[in-house]
Amino acid sequence: MREELQQDARKGRERTGLDLERRFPIALALYAVLAALAWFTLGEGSILVGGKAVEIRMLPLVILGGLALRTVLGLYAERIRRDEGKGGSSRS
Repeated sequence: MREELQQDARKGRERTGLDLERRFPIALALYAVLAALAWFTLGEGSILVGGKAVEIRMLPLVILGGLALRTVLGLYAERIRRDEGKGGSSRS
């Protein structure tokens, strides 16, 4: 009974990993659309950050870039977890 539950949990994780693989390009495309909307929606202007003038349009791009980076790292982490579950890596 316990082995069956473990096998079901493993299949669920693999399915989740495959769902992430399928949704990844869509997520990155949506980040790009949001970045374009933010770029064209915000007006020109600048604010002081650390004593330097920064265009106000750059702030949402930095935030969206961070979210996109987190999405990419999450996908790679899931791939590594999936490969370790299959016994794909042999470390000494």
